[in-house]
Amino acid sequence: MNREEISALAHADHPIKAPLSDDSVRRLLGHALPRGDERVLDLGCGGGEWLLRALAEHPRLHAEGVDISEVALAQADRAALSRGVRDRLVLHRQEAAEFSSPRPFDLVLNVASSHAFGGLLPTLAEARRHLAPGGRVLIGEGIWNREPSPEAVEMLGDFTDLATTVERVAADGWTPVQGHVSTREELDGYEWACWGSLASWALDHPDDPDSSQALETAAVRRTEWLRDYRDSWGFVCLVLRRTSD
Repeated sequence: MNREEISALAHADHPIKAPLSDDSVRRLLGHALPRGDERVLDLGCGGGEWLLRALAEHPRLHAEGVDISEVALAQADRAALSRGVRDRLVLHRQEAAEFSSPRPFDLVLNVASSHAFGGLLPTLAEARRHLAPGGRVLIGEGIWNREPSPEAVEMLGDFTDLATTVERVAADGWTPVQGHVSTREELDGYEWACWGSLASWALDHPDDPDSSQALETAAVRRTEWLRDYRDSWGFVCLVLRRTSD
């Protein structure tokens, strides 16, 4: 079982793939889409859940998603068809850094995918390349709520604290106009959902050749969360505008 297959099973009950409640997602999209008729781009869309929710909420919206995963994009296409928004969604299978469009976008999304560009500031540079004047960026990034252990840094990445993250964004020419810091309930709910879903699949399919691997992976990841990063890792989403266009 490869990483993509494990991720799909782990996120079966949490398709946003980030530690956010449905209400938080709805509020963030509301701040990011003030008109409701914007052109939206998700750089690293995965299964397209952010775009699908935005399209369902705003019938005049048009969206495009970019990802390298054929499986995830196929999932997004099926979901768009079932939710009746497929005619307003275009999906591109390619490296997000190589994507180009003849028209700019009013909102550029990148939530929990900044690794695709090498970190937060390179991701914002890429978003700037696609953004129309007066447009907005919705970005979601890990943060440290307290000093992390070396194991946590090695496991999750070299993040900064909330204040430093916002200062870096502002120094790069962006103004936060709204944001959300994931609550303890959201952070815990995400981890329980991920590793619980993976373990449940394994228990429901005891004869599957991948069952033992899935159950072991769920146990290891759950232990890493509880012992290595539960008390230090957090997540912030920011709605940004360019300080000067």
